[in-house]
Amino acid sequence: MDARLDYFADPTAGKVLKHFMSAGKALKDSPLPAATQELVALRVSQINGCAVCVDMHTKEAVAAGETPVRLNLVAAWREATVFTEAERAALRLAEEGTRVADAAGGVDDEVWAYAAEHYDKEQLTALVILVSFMNTANRLNIITRQPAGDHVPGQFH
Repeated sequence: MDARLDYFADPTAGKVLKHFMSAGKALKDSPLPAATQELVALRVSQINGCAVCVDMHTKEAVAAGETPVRLNLVAAWREATVFTEAERAALRLAEEGTRVADAAGGVDDEVWAYAAEHYDKEQLTALVILVSFMNTANRLNIITRQPAGDHVPGQFH
């Protein structure tokens, strides 16, 4: 499959994506645990069907030491016993924050409170921005049919 647009060759995309990628770097450097970041990025990408991001975040997570068992169970995290309560709270918030059209009220107060029990304000802020960031990245890739499969861990750092 060929991409509809080459973001790396387009001057407008280059200007905008430079700032977008800087936001991604700031998120990586936030106090939200790295494992949680990768699990959330992967789950949001699974929901949206973004193959590029599923490929990227699976490989980045493995490179950071994440286990295959946990990665394989992200899509079924509710029934899996391998996630901490904090990770479960983050995944639940990520799902509701991604499926806003399905949940007309947005993120439920109970879901928000559960996440706030496990993350301080700075981590919670990073989590919300990460969910939004990933939804944007997914849409950029899906709309332009970016091909997946050849991501190399660390290539965007």
